[in-house]
Amino acid sequence: MSKAKRIAKIAVLAVLLIGVVGYLSFYIFHESKANPDMRCIGVELVMDGEESSPFVNRKDIDDILSKNHLTPNGSMMREIDTKAIETFVAKNPFVKEVNCFKSSTGKVVIKIIQRTPVIYVLPEDKDGYFLDESGVVIPNSRYVSNIVVATGVINEKYAKNELLPFAIFIKGNDFWNNQIEQVNVILDKRHHRVVELVPRVGDQIIYLGKMKNFEEKLHRMKVFYDKAAGVVGWGKYSKFNLEYDNQLICTKNKQ
Repeated sequence: MSKAKRIAKIAVLAVLLIGVVGYLSFYIFHESKANPDMRCIGVELVMDGEESSPFVNRKDIDDILSKNHLTPNGSMMREIDTKAIETFVAKNPFVKEVNCFKSSTGKVVIKIIQRTPVIYVLPEDKDGYFLDESGVVIPNSRYVSNIVVATGVINEKYAKNELLPFAIFIKGNDFWNNQIEQVNVILDKRHHRVVELVPRVGDQIIYLGKMKNFEEKLHRMKVFYDKAAGVVGWGKYSKFNLEYDNQLICTKNKQ
């Protein structure tokens, strides 16, 4: 690409960016310009997150507003404290960001960006918790389906440094996201943490060993699944060992 074309491309992108920023600024200003003598006719909740798995719902927000005497319905717009609403809504562990403003239509708008848990960690003899994609710990406040569960000998450091990257990979991979239900962390003979995977279907165990190079190990397992499982049969094996480089050791079920 020539220098002139690069400059032209940058200029177009800059104009588009300015336009977007300008539109958003206008929208926020326009929507926030509420008549202070108008009565609030309700709350509009705008959610940004995974639509298939809402971790914060309307009832959560209504309960927060009611509990803290902040329900705006029927109040004069000038009496509504949007900052207080933001402060209390932000205390919900699944809320990442919150913005509250009064609209010209007579509503209080609460815009929420949710935290998205990617793994549920259940250490031995301790309370369980979620981790989001950024490694933020979310207390166990509700059941979330279709999420990988990690159990066993786990501390928070191991969960964030070893399990979180694995969970993010699983979540972003359709095949493994549909296959893996549980990660079980145990100690080997040298007291090193090693990992067993429990599939959603079947009684087999996929033994990874240490988490190091887990993507390459799972690639080996996927190759076997694609090329050999249909021929030799998946169910005839009880364990698949991926611990060693470039190897897949299969243990047959006892007859």
